[in-house]
Amino acid sequence: MNKTIGILAHVDAGKTTFSEQLLYYTKSIKQRGRVDHKDSFLDSHQIERQRGITVFADQGMFTYGDSNYYLIDTPGHIDFSPEMERAIQAMDYAIMIISAVEGIEGQTEIVWELLQKHQIPCFFFINKIDRVGADVEQVVQDIQTNFISDVCNISVSLSENGVMNQELTEFIAERDESLLNHYMEEGYSKDRWLGMMQLLIQENKIFPYACGSALQGMGIDDFLQKLDQLTVTNYSNEGPFAGRVYRIRHDDLGTKITYIKALSGTLKVRDIMNYGDTENTVTEKITGIRIYNGREFKAVDTVGAGELFAVTGLTMTTVGDGIGALQERATYEMVPTLKSKVIFEPSVNVKEALKYFKILNAEDPSLNVTWEESLQEIHIHVMGKIQLEVLEQLVKERFNLNILFDRPEILYKETIITEVIGYGHFEPLGHYAEVHLQLRPGERNSGVSFHNACHADDLSVGNQNLVRHHIFEREHHGLLTGSPLTDVIVTLLNGRAHNKHTTGGDFREATYRALRQGLEQADNLLLEPYYNFKIKVDLDHIGRVISDIERAHGSFEAPRSEGNKAILTGRVPVVTFMDYNSRLASFTQGKSSLSLTFAGYERCHNEQEVINEKGYNKDADTEYISSSIFCAKGQGYTVGWEEAKSKMHGL
Repeated sequence: MNKTIGILAHVDAGKTTFSEQLLYYTKSIKQRGRVDHKDSFLDSHQIERQRGITVFADQGMFTYGDSNYYLIDTPGHIDFSPEMERAIQAMDYAIMIISAVEGIEGQTEIVWELLQKHQIPCFFFINKIDRVGADVEQVVQDIQTNFISDVCNISVSLSENGVMNQELTEFIAERDESLLNHYMEEGYSKDRWLGMMQLLIQENKIFPYACGSALQGMGIDDFLQKLDQLTVTNYSNEGPFAGRVYRIRHDDLGTKITYIKALSGTLKVRDIMNYGDTENTVTEKITGIRIYNGREFKAVDTVGAGELFAVTGLTMTTVGDGIGALQERATYEMVPTLKSKVIFEPSVNVKEALKYFKILNAEDPSLNVTWEESLQEIHIHVMGKIQLEVLEQLVKERFNLNILFDRPEILYKETIITEVIGYGHFEPLGHYAEVHLQLRPGERNSGVSFHNACHADDLSVGNQNLVRHHIFEREHHGLLTGSPLTDVIVTLLNGRAHNKHTTGGDFREATYRALRQGLEQADNLLLEPYYNFKIKVDLDHIGRVISDIERAHGSFEAPRSEGNKAILTGRVPVVTFMDYNSRLASFTQGKSSLSLTFAGYERCHNEQEVINEKGYNKDADTEYISSSIFCAKGQGYTVGWEEAKSKMHGL
């Protein structure tokens, strides 16, 4: 049986140490490494060893019982959350490590939300019970209060041979009516209860926990034995191959390595694979298959369902792609809220350097590397300052380039609050396309969606698909600051083409102009990213914290007490709170905790100030034009957006 397990935690909870112990106990590695000794097996990159943190989601392998395990050790720092989320989608089960001393921390909550979103069954391992101040009972209570009440202790309630004590027996029976009836009439049956427990875990209805010390090796062997008992997968090698790309890397020779989780079927070297969406399907041959354990790999000829592996030969894959029979792309929630400009030494050809950043972008799509032609600059999106420091070091190591980053700026977005119809016409001599688009406000944080209300008698299905493609082929600029457009429902109402004169690119021009002409009519709104926050401080400091939140233009719910602590939750703009952690730690002498999770975009609290600071000139944006082009007497002429509707042919 093939099982993929992921190890997740807040930074410094002991995640990598726990992973090392699993590999050591199963004889996958000969000695246990330690993060503080800079010799851990899975933190194999020089950057990780220097910084003492996990940056990349590396994987190991081990065999236990009748199962082959693929273990993914994920980053614990919030700056590398996108890497962690991409790894989550390859997991069958997750093990969340929580410190018995620090308890639930900021990244722990982010991890839990992602696991619930992607429906990954989760085990808890309460670590560091050998430390002064460890309080397992309090951690369990916090899990039940903040995450889920249906947790069960497998350390003491489940024996090595699968027998349950009475407490666990009744806990399982209470969650299934037929099992409860069986218990009342005939009593406990080990195999039946174990099977039901496996099913309840798979369905995210119960969550087992155990405790120990990863550093001392306490509880690891017992936990692994229980994990093996309680986890099952049902992958099948029958049918066509289907897989998901969850990671991309490049080797020292520049060869693209595509990491795939096989979901069904088998894959062989020299097999022909399809990937990409239905409109842009790519067909390529698999030239090699690798099974990775840390940085080492072995070449194999065949892989089957449930395995994690990497292939060569696929040159255009992106993270999240479905491979083979799976066409649906994965979606990701962890998105950066900051943007920064790359600063090069004067001797560097910036356009030449762009190819290196495109390699990084293939490996981490959340970077969203963009080339600003008018400024001759490279911009990237990031989660935080630690990520920028790591990127500086990474670019030096891999490409021998000395770079710096400009001070990160907030990533704003724009939307509309009124419904309009936009018209675009593109008819210079020898060309023809016309598009009518309805633009409506969408739900907040819904992105851009497309609907089609156009009849094939007015515009062919092929050209209708072209309009849809041009809506989604890139982020579109808003009018206020030139920031990306979001939360808009775009409906194609009508369009026109010409049998002779419509050529490639005409519908791109008409679609962009229709979108822009609609924005010119609409009431536009600037959006900024917000955090959900959770602050835990001594009661003496609650007044100051509330004042800070109000000054930061945040909102909060009524504080609640927990012993001598006060807990405050609410929402606050990222720009006013992104550096608050250090300030909070300073005036509380470190006796506080702050959890920040991305809460999406809301109306900007200082819209006019940001608009003035950005200084965006919508009429000087060379990528977007609001006017339309018509043709008369063999010559094209421009019609301003205000008069475009009256000239349209399709009305």
